[in-house]
Amino acid sequence: MRYDGAPQRRTHIMAALRRAGFLSVADISAQLGVSTMTIRRDLRRLAEAGEVQLVHGGVSLPPGGVGAPGYASRALSHAGAKQAIGAAAVRLVQPGDTIGIDSGTTAAEVAHALPEDFDGCVITHSVPVLAHMLSRPRSRVIGIGGELLHDNQAMVGFAALDLVRRMRVRLLFLGASAVDERGAYVRSEVELSAKHALMDIADEVVLLADASKLTATAPVQVCGFDRIDTLVVDGPLPAAVATAARRNGTRVLTG
Repeated sequence: MRYDGAPQRRTHIMAALRRAGFLSVADISAQLGVSTMTIRRDLRRLAEAGEVQLVHGGVSLPPGGVGAPGYASRALSHAGAKQAIGAAAVRLVQPGDTIGIDSGTTAAEVAHALPEDFDGCVITHSVPVLAHMLSRPRSRVIGIGGELLHDNQAMVGFAALDLVRRMRVRLLFLGASAVDERGAYVRSEVELSAKHALMDIADEVVLLADASKLTATAPVQVCGFDRIDTLVVDGPLPAAVATAARRNGTRVLTG
């Protein structure tokens, strides 16, 4: 059977890997009916999400067999929509730009969508984004240190804040767990300090939200629409959210 969609392929790979513990690139390619080059791209994405470990000739589960299931499962959820949002958002980036990329699976897609010859600067506290930027050698990359927040695969804490406050970015690509007419939300207060610090140094805040975030709920508000310059989504907005965006002058882009 041929699997042409990347999210479908990666779901199949993870299911097979959990059964076998190790898979060769050649075996996966034969099972899914796609090229080994395509499979290697899929495996790199899964490795960046922390769900697999690349080994010679193939892939295995990470030590302990679990990787980072929270982040990895979110990365696979609505993956096509997140990729479309990342592609739309990256069109805002200019050559030589300085941009900030927040933690989270949707924000990480901005890094994936950056052109290979991007010669600007990326500032981030996202571990998967830092890992991916190894494939962009022309880019300057500044990693914000601190304590590792395992669920989000991001660095947080006072060390991160002290470094961020001395910087400036033209664009910040902001992630969220939920969005409604009152603004953006996350699951935990632990995430707030880094997000607020990055927002404070940004000329423009770009919120990224796939359709699932527009019906989700989360307890901690990050900001209202008065702090959001651009909202990038993958489909129509609920009426209340569209009204809030329009009232606050928030530009809406669809991926």
